[in-house]
Amino acid sequence: MRVTLLGTGDTTGTPTVGCDCDTCQRARDPGDDLREQARTQGATITPAGGVERTRFSVHVHNDRTGESLLVDFSPDFRHQFLREGVTLPDAGIITHIHFDHLDGLGNCFRLFDHLDVYAANETDPVTDRSVAGTVAADYEYLDQIAVHPQSPLETFEACGFEVTLVPVDHPPLLCYGLAIEEPDTGAKLSISGDTSYDVPDSSRSVLADPDLLLADAIVPAHLCEYHPLGGAHHDSDGVARTFGTKHMTREGALALAEDLGAARTRLVHLAHYYPAEEAFEQPLALDGEQYSI
Repeated sequence: MRVTLLGTGDTTGTPTVGCDCDTCQRARDPGDDLREQARTQGATITPAGGVERTRFSVHVHNDRTGESLLVDFSPDFRHQFLREGVTLPDAGIITHIHFDHLDGLGNCFRLFDHLDVYAANETDPVTDRSVAGTVAADYEYLDQIAVHPQSPLETFEACGFEVTLVPVDHPPLLCYGLAIEEPDTGAKLSISGDTSYDVPDSSRSVLADPDLLLADAIVPAHLCEYHPLGGAHHDSDGVARTFGTKHMTREGALALAEDLGAARTRLVHLAHYYPAEEAFEQPLALDGEQYSI
């Protein structure tokens, strides 16, 4: 299993358009030390010499079957695939209907003759539709797409992988993490999805013991003081593991990784609000990182 991090940023990405904060400026002109760090961890150096965190997407290649699975369709789809040179996916998964995880699906026009797209079939009380139903309705004009509704916590096959969608906590909408396993080798990738630290125990059981965990870590915990709702799910030392209600803090993501027994963890869905001196520390991911598990 070869995992390529196409997009590791949050809804605005880093650098953010029109932003001249220290973190965005450092991303545009990272300096030799950060460029070398990025090269060492397999991240992409842009033609302008900067580093990026575009909107979230993960490319998972099955070395056994030669197929590729895409988790979430970033609005940066075109840029990500041209930049990384990975193969177009044979199938895709949508974790939830926020635009930064879904709107890249429109790129399927003229690129695919057929694409199987998997999403949860659970009806969201807010939208009165499931993720699968929303995808099917919003992209009904794309004849190339075949949407396959899937029941959460039930394993299905995609691109030779065993895949399980798991409910997580991303109010007000339903959202899902997932586990992707290669049945021949036992390799396992777990993705938290966009979530608070309040991941249900049944979902944690499915996500447990991954070779690689990609965990939502939008900001460090000390920034919770700037959120109107503060932080939540505090640990015994009072450190917030959730920023507001919808995303884990860095500390929450690392706590989840420890709870799950992850062999390796990369933090994703990162905002440009990280202070510049923290924004590129390990284990915060950058676009282009690639892992064989």
